[in-house]
Amino acid sequence: MLTYLTLTAGLFGLLVGSFLNVVIYRVPIVLMRGWRRECKEFLAEDSGVQFPEESKDEAAFNIAFPRSHCPSCKKLVPAWCNIPILSYLILKGRCLHCKVKISLRYPFVELLTGIATAFVVYQYGLTIEAAAVLVFTWTLISLTWIDIDHQLLPDSMTLPLMWLGLLLNAQGMFTDIHSALYGAIVGYLSLWSVYWLFKLLTGKEGMGFGDFKLLAALGAWVGWQHLPAIIVLSSLVGAVLGTLNIVLSGQDKNKPIPFGPYLAIAGWIAFFWGEALLNHYLQFLNPTV
Repeated sequence: MLTYLTLTAGLFGLLVGSFLNVVIYRVPIVLMRGWRRECKEFLAEDSGVQFPEESKDEAAFNIAFPRSHCPSCKKLVPAWCNIPILSYLILKGRCLHCKVKISLRYPFVELLTGIATAFVVYQYGLTIEAAAVLVFTWTLISLTWIDIDHQLLPDSMTLPLMWLGLLLNAQGMFTDIHSALYGAIVGYLSLWSVYWLFKLLTGKEGMGFGDFKLLAALGAWVGWQHLPAIIVLSSLVGAVLGTLNIVLSGQDKNKPIPFGPYLAIAGWIAFFWGEALLNHYLQFLNPTV
């Protein structure tokens, strides 16, 4: 029964992963168009300059509209071409119409989401807790890739994630409310302090405000006790992967590296294994215990 449930959850996760690809691609576009629209309105009011109006398609663009289409040839993608992973294999990683190469990232996100979904359901079964952790997991996956693409962690995703963590833990679902509340506060203030200290010393911005809010959200879910593990893990993963990326791809070492993905990875690990990591750390500090 458990095997069947886990397999079903994994297949459902593949479908969710396909949707997350849409979220990852479209949410930043929606945000940037909104910011551009607000800037135009401000400049129009301030200077009287008139800007061309948006087309109906641009104004209506959102998660659901328009239907999935090829970014290159703009032709609609048939339903059978949206089957997670399978369609990518059948099409040999190319658009059905124009044969432009499709990024390997799309099936990777689908597979990652499927595996993560199956793992969560395996751990929690068909419960309210599982549904909550799935929202947590799917949001972190989306934020990871959005930050990789745009160095952006949207408030429309980080803040609801934080409030949801506090709401669930008000009932003691994953930790007590005091740990969750202090986790959100300390999570935000810790990176906020690092940001300002680095800026005062160097005159540069070492990270974005979205990182503060993401760590606050993670703190709201796991409690303040696991924040040191998240910060240490994310720093280690960031240092290793960042160095490998510079060495292997020849990327400019002065180019900013998004920190959100490493926070998301460390936060997810801490959610499931934070207690074990904390115990090992305490035992390392005091082997006699």
